[in-house]
Amino acid sequence: MTVAPAQAPLLTVTLNPAVDLSASVPRVVAGPKLRLSDPVAEPGGGGVNVARAVVRLGGACTAVVALGGAMGQRHAALMGAERLVPLAFDAPGETRHSLAVTDATGAQYRFVLPGAPWPAATARAALAAILDACPPGAIVVLSGSQPPGVDPGFPADLAAALAGRGARLVVDTSGPALDRLVQAPRADGTPAVLRMDAAEAAAAAGRGLATRDDTARFAAALVARGVAETVVMARGAEGSVLARAGVVLHCRPPAVAVASAVGAGDAFTGAFALALARGAGWDGALRDGTAAAAATVATPGTALFDAAGFAAALPGCVLVAL
Repeated sequence: MTVAPAQAPLLTVTLNPAVDLSASVPRVVAGPKLRLSDPVAEPGGGGVNVARAVVRLGGACTAVVALGGAMGQRHAALMGAERLVPLAFDAPGETRHSLAVTDATGAQYRFVLPGAPWPAATARAALAAILDACPPGAIVVLSGSQPPGVDPGFPADLAAALAGRGARLVVDTSGPALDRLVQAPRADGTPAVLRMDAAEAAAAAGRGLATRDDTARFAAALVARGVAETVVMARGAEGSVLARAGVVLHCRPPAVAVASAVGAGDAFTGAFALALARGAGWDGALRDGTAAAAATVATPGTALFDAAGFAAALPGCVLVAL
């Protein structure tokens, strides 16, 4: 009998989930009806995908998610099919869709809806729901975009609220919420970890980050400014760079045939957070995240990695200190 490793409590938070639809078509052209084939529906949204990754690696987590309408009910059913039991709170309107279409050449087209706007009262209820679900010492992952109407300061507000419970916040967000974290860090609302993809990192820097060292210097500068205790930046096929006080690491993944990049960042964050919850060091967390991302890009559509793919990718992840 295999005994799962001990782990700290782990929560994922998804404010703007989506039912992720993926399908294929011979060619994407304007004008005629494009009749899709091989449709697949999966529960999506950043934190939900993080939770899916955690479960695939044998971890335990509570998935706090905002769901609304009939599509929210469908999303909850899809989560149940993946052995996730959502801790849901009501969101206004209908839970959104996203669509990923792959043509015969392997090119992928991604269409993402914004989600229904939130009034301020819903954001306050979301913060209360997260705090109610969070035991002391937990790792909380806030991942994905924010619905329209949610204040960009929400991640910092959550970090400040969690600090009193000895909980650590991992943030992987985008848009105005990410801009606020980078441009106006708060001493009372500092995330434990902030992750960005390559495009987000370049936008935050205001310049291209052409080399690994460019990324490492920028990540370290954000740590020095108090943006987050640890900053992780992806570099696509080159893996990811991690910076924290006195530590800069890079992990390169093995070469894989890319089928779809959808979900790779969430897979990274899930494996990374689970490793931390299991007591791994920063090097182990970075390696696990890199392996999960590499295994995910080798899967089609919106599918995440499986345990076998993760195990196969892990030995090929090369970690170096910079």
